[in-house]
Amino acid sequence: MDDLDPIIHAPNRLKICAMLATSAELDFRLIKGELDVSDSVLSKQLKSLEDADYIRTRKRPHNGRPRTWVSLTKKGLSAFEAHVEALKAIIEP
Repeated sequence: MDDLDPIIHAPNRLKICAMLATSAELDFRLIKGELDVSDSVLSKQLKSLEDADYIRTRKRPHNGRPRTWVSLTKKGLSAFEAHVEALKAIIEP
């Protein structure tokens, strides 16, 4: 259990990392919809990941309105992959 990353281990943050691991970047709204959470809940989860330097956020206009885009950093991808391996070690004999 020592190999589990406490930042990633929270269910919503784990889901966010899993989504971002397969995409270059995702829109805040898409992540919010997939997790079925409020803006404030998602913002708090993203802040935790950003503080750990696991994700990067940037604002870009889309159809004249600012949108927030989220991407996994190299550090975040490495941490996510290590976390997944630690989970596999727990469930595999």
